[in-house]
Amino acid sequence: MANLILKNPLIFQDGVGVSIDPTDTELFAIQRRTVTFTIGQAVGSGSSVVFSQLTGSKVQVDSGSNSLILSGNTITGSFTHTGDLSISSYFSCSNDLTINGLLVADEFRAELTQSVTLFRSGSTQFGDTIDDIHTRTGSMATTGSLSLNGGTAMLEISDDTTLADLSITSLITENAIKSYTDNNTTDFQTYARKSFAHTGSFVNVSTASFTAATASAPTGYTGTSEEDFMFFINGMIMEHDSLNVQQNDSSFLLKVDNSTIGYNLEVNDEFVAFGKFNS
Repeated sequence: MANLILKNPLIFQDGVGVSIDPTDTELFAIQRRTVTFTIGQAVGSGSSVVFSQLTGSKVQVDSGSNSLILSGNTITGSFTHTGDLSISSYFSCSNDLTINGLLVADEFRAELTQSVTLFRSGSTQFGDTIDDIHTRTGSMATTGSLSLNGGTAMLEISDDTTLADLSITSLITENAIKSYTDNNTTDFQTYARKSFAHTGSFVNVSTASFTAATASAPTGYTGTSEEDFMFFINGMIMEHDSLNVQQNDSSFLLKVDNSTIGYNLEVNDEFVAFGKFNS
């Protein structure tokens, strides 16, 4: 076969994504030269092809039912991707997105009828206005605190029937308050209902005596005093600031300051006392 001789030499030059060896070199047909063209990566069916940038108004891969069409910034059609997919900018999906594996995100935000944000720290935010309603079915377990309208954080729901801790961070149960009330207010309720009247007798011009016993106030409450009684002489109420009372064994004594009340007690006077007697 005759040699092919060119009038002018051939010259191949590197281009974007294509490397040529030798490049920018005159090639004469009078001698044999090997020229190698490479694109930097394998493009076989089993290769992992990487593009640092893809431009063009429209790219279409496979015209069949599993077509992938890239037009501008929009991908239409169905395709299967295996391996890692890294997106460095904004990704928008206008239809359903199904993930069969693990979804990892620095922040997850869903804006539907309500706003939901899952922060990277583990904190969450549900709703963005005071009229948002969050309905939950089932049980809820929490190891943190509960704060309502920015108030004091509640740390527990307590069933302490003695209320001995005096905690400002505990909510009490219905059983706790009922048990505490039953165990601690019975004596006070009984004391509060004690209201009896007794007729007294003349002792001297400043003292009247009643056969009665004063009711004792339960522990923790103000002791019984003359303020817990009303006294009448001949149907007229007597002034408290002029009176004093004293329990003397089984006798309840009413002592009068004659100089301030303005009169002396007399043997024929009628004395009536009404108040906190035992019976």
